[in-house]
Amino acid sequence: MATLCRIAPELPVSDLQKSIEYYEQQLGFRLVMKMPAGDYAIVERDEIAIHLFRDSAQSHSPVGIHIFTGQLDELRAELRRRGARLSQEIVRKPWGTRDFRVKDHSGNEIKFTEPLSHSE
Repeated sequence: MATLCRIAPELPVSDLQKSIEYYEQQLGFRLVMKMPAGDYAIVERDEIAIHLFRDSAQSHSPVGIHIFTGQLDELRAELRRRGARLSQEIVRKPWGTRDFRVKDHSGNEIKFTEPLSHSE
């Protein structure tokens, strides 16, 4: 069976440049590509890529994505220092994870998630 190795979700944003700046400055991503027309960009952090596209007609609803980490507390502290807009503090979920959430300027919610160990 073929192996999957990476995912790169596309998120609709109302203001591409403002979104790029938020992902870089508040979430610690780096811009790796921006289309000359200014309607599409890719930001990356570690092995995570997020594709941002300008939704000037606002025909898409905001979306939510989970990004998994093994250092949830450290990440939350970093993003808080950077001024990220937390929409939820760390919460333990009944399905065996804990997460916190941030929202970008277009209402997309990024859920930073850490699996609980079997002893928790």
